[in-house]
Amino acid sequence: MMQEMTMTALDTIRGFHKELTAIRRDIHAHPEIGFEETRTSDLVAAELAALGIEVHRKVGRTGVVGVLRRGNGEAAIGLRADMDALPIEEANDIAYRSQNPGRMHACGHDGHTTMLLGAARYLAKEGRFNGTVNFIFQPAEEGLGGARAMLADGLFQRFPCDAVFGMHNRPGLAVGKFAMRPGAMMAGGGFFDIVVTGQGSHGARPEGSIDPVLTACHIVTALQSIVSRNVTPTDTAVLSVTSVTGGDAYNVIPQTATIRGTARTFKTETMTLIETTMKRIATNVAEAFGATAEVDFRYLFAPTINDADRTVELLAAAAGVVGEANVDGHGPAVMASEDFSFMMEAVSGAYINIGNGDTVGSCQVHNPHYDFNDEALPIGAAMFATLAEQKLPRGSD
Repeated sequence: MMQEMTMTALDTIRGFHKELTAIRRDIHAHPEIGFEETRTSDLVAAELAALGIEVHRKVGRTGVVGVLRRGNGEAAIGLRADMDALPIEEANDIAYRSQNPGRMHACGHDGHTTMLLGAARYLAKEGRFNGTVNFIFQPAEEGLGGARAMLADGLFQRFPCDAVFGMHNRPGLAVGKFAMRPGAMMAGGGFFDIVVTGQGSHGARPEGSIDPVLTACHIVTALQSIVSRNVTPTDTAVLSVTSVTGGDAYNVIPQTATIRGTARTFKTETMTLIETTMKRIATNVAEAFGATAEVDFRYLFAPTINDADRTVELLAAAAGVVGEANVDGHGPAVMASEDFSFMMEAVSGAYINIGNGDTVGSCQVHNPHYDFNDEALPIGAAMFATLAEQKLPRGSD
């Protein structure tokens, strides 16, 4: 008699792929930005409760944590997904396009949330593990401090974890593939505002002004020296001015001008160097023109550093779903940032990229034409589920 084949987590989750797709598209159609994810957190909480999972609301304002215990094992892990959208007007012509003007899931957090819900469904109904799985649905990842808010609410004191894991889609990487690296995987990030104050005047009488626009332009030029002349060449750093604004009329020299931008590094000490040097340059260049400059530098993301042991575990789970040939354990480091890094500073963890498509689904994130590739849903859900079963094997204490 032919032996019956054992169903894998991926096989089982593919059985409810259509339901996951419907959830993902519902979330996509109703995007909410950071700390406003009330409808999304309601949906997540209802899905978890229907599975018999213990639900905790308002962890980090709009965050949700689901707790699933099985057996007598004392080990516990955290699986995290982000829920927030971006303040972007969607350009896609799709049936489930955003119904909220100026709001869009342009980074795939709708897919991340759905994949974790898929893993929760599998583990609640079919999971073979002994211990505790904490499903962490985080708000406000996009620069608003959602991870820190959850940590401030006692995330790991209330829901202890021996390890924590996260995942993000990567456009350009084929569906069915994963990539990550040990050590520094994503840069830390900061945002800055520099307000230059001069003296307004008629545009035809510049001699009566202290021109903040001219001053701001010189500051912007000088800022380009920070990375090229202050950061050690063996380090990696980026400083980008992304906005210079000042004035509303053709014939008015304004009183103020504002410079905005971002900095990215792989070392906290390099970020401190950038902040210190920026303040010195802005203050002194402004003074040379007779103006003043106030710098507001906000350190929003720590570098994402994958623990070596947790990296091995995450790679093993991914390989268990798609095979070793489809998992790259030496993927590139990227200058984008992820505030899951703050959770990984508190608890040993690792972070992996899942393919969002190298044809369909290859549009870059934060683009008004981006859409998460639904073909990746069961793969990501199965990876999280497999990780839980491998990390919390039955029979362990």
